[in-house]
Amino acid sequence: MRVLFDNGTPRGVGAALTDHIVEEARAQGWDTLRNGELLDAAEAAGFDVFVTTDRNLRYQQNLAGRKIAIIVLGNGRWNFW
Repeated sequence: MRVLFDNGTPRGVGAALTDHIVEEARAQGWDTLRNGELLDAAEAAGFDVFVTTDRNLRYQQNLAGRKIAIIVLGNGRWNFW
């Protein structure tokens, strides 16, 4: 499964997803795209999952008909040990 991390997603989360391909929006050159544009680019590039800390995403975007799964983390700060 191909997973895209938004800019606010803690990088350490990716270490737990060992059986998946994890990429960051920043590494794709998409760090300046707004949410709707970022979701469009992610879908066009074949990502399966989008992980973000933006809790307002569902109010800012019409998510009906999206092909990409969206995971919203409740907290942008995680302790990794």
